Amino acid sequence: MVRLKEKYLKEVVPAMREQFRYKSVMQVPRLEKVVVNMGVGEALANPKVLDGAVGDMKAISGQKPVVTKAKKSISSFKLREGMAIGCKVTLRGDRMYTFLDKLFNVVLPRIRDFRGLSPKSFDGRGNFALGMKEQIVFPEIEYDKVDKVRGMDVVIVTTARNDEEANHFLKLLGCPIREG
Repeated sequence: MVRLKEKYLKEVVPAMREQFRYKSVMQVPRLEKVVVNMGVGEALANPKVLDGAVGDMKAISGQKPVVTKAKKSISSFKLREGMAIGCKVTLRGDRMYTFLDKLFNVVLPRIRDFRGLSPKSFDGRGNFALGMKEQIVFPEIEYDKVDKVRGMDVVIVTTARNDEEANHFLKLLGCPIREG
């Protein structure tokens, strides 16, 4: 079994039941999915740039990403509807737990001047979003083979009903969210 999933079942569920007085195990918040998104604006001028982003995303997540296309045309950006402008991966199950374990314990501590994630990044419904400035903090990415440093967004979707529950839940899982 995946290490983070085991921690969830053995430590997080009992702690959450005690803290929030849940009557059933099914009321305890759980991870639904993790969405990793990488916007590649340069793909408008040079579509080959997207291949590098897709390769990086595949190495990071262990899953083939979906190329995202523009929904609207925006003339000031020289963008037409249907043009490829990024890629994303939706992780569920064991891959999701493996990715989060790696994110919390390996990737985030490698970021320079990292003091914890902002508690303001919750959306009001128990979901947490964080942005990363560069993909090279992931151990799978070889620095010499990177064509361009790109940022990415990671959204952690939980079944928590509010931000307080989600904050406590993610802290118990090991997410480095700072106080206040």
